Amino acid sequence: MASKALVAESPAPLAQGSPEEPSRRRQWGLLATGAVGGVLVALYAVVTPFLAPALRKVCLPFVPATSAQIQNVLKMLQGRSGSLADIGSGDGRVVIAAAKMGFKAVGYELNPWLVWYSRYRAWRDGVHHNTKFYISDLWKMPQLEKKLKEELESNARIIACRFPFPCWIPNHTTGEGIDTVWAYDLKCPRGSESKSLETTPAAES
Repeated sequence: MASKALVAESPAPLAQGSPEEPSRRRQWGLLATGAVGGVLVALYAVVTPFLAPALRKVCLPFVPATSAQIQNVLKMLQGRSGSLADIGSGDGRVVIAAAKMGFKAVGYELNPWLVWYSRYRAWRDGVHHNTKFYISDLWKMPQLEKKLKEELESNARIIACRFPFPCWIPNHTTGEGIDTVWAYDLKCPRGSESKSLETTPAAES
């Protein structure tokens, strides 16, 4: 009987690495670098508008208005109607509250994210027809006190929150601490075309 020879083939040696592996690694490296770069750019775009005001000569970072502060502002607006402009409107809380009282309210804010959020809040609260929000830098308004005095209508009321005007004497003050609100009335004496505001002695000299 003829014997059969069994021949076992030895396994082929394992490949040490395909030529495609370095290429794939480079692709993943590029993707990871691009993803990290995209995240950093996005963070920069979001964070910078919030930090920039704090790096100015006069530090004015975004601090949301408190409920007490809003109530103090509304108290100063009682008995009045017409238009209202909020310079440094933040997330639009004061503008929206004033619009709910029937004012045609406008907010000016440097941070574009806060402007867009304010527009959304106004729409959500159903007062978007009585509100407008603009991206604007109040520090580019030369001599703000002089500008307000010259351009506002007679008998206008200027309300300052947290930071009073240094050269004006307020006609009314309400609240305490960070909730303090100052009101300045722009008066036009009878028979005179000039408008006036009470100023401090230092400002008059």
